[in-house]
Amino acid sequence: MEAVVTRVITGAHYGLRDWLVQRITATIMAVYTVIALVVLLGGVPITYGVWSDLFAQGWMRVATLLFSASLAWHAWVGMRNILMDYIKPEGLRLSLQVGTLLVIAAYVGWTIQILWR
Repeated sequence: MEAVVTRVITGAHYGLRDWLVQRITATIMAVYTVIALVVLLGGVPITYGVWSDLFAQGWMRVATLLFSASLAWHAWVGMRNILMDYIKPEGLRLSLQVGTLLVIAAYVGWTIQILWR
């Protein structure tokens, strides 16, 4: 008599996509950090005027927004995976995921407000 093994496959199968997103967003954040360190440690004392002039330039605003969007996506993928793995009650998990998305969206919105105010 043969035993029948039934496999129940669950989950959204984000594996490769999540892995790629985490690597790409981490690379963008690392490049931004290196550029920011080079700019900020370039020998000029950092004053409000220097800081203001730096962020008055379009390339720095766009780079900072790209960094912020990468950080948000990176955080979302990580938090979503943690919540899916460790929070089993579906209602609680959904509530925490929605809360996480709202906080991340608020931070990105705040970043946009700061950059283009």
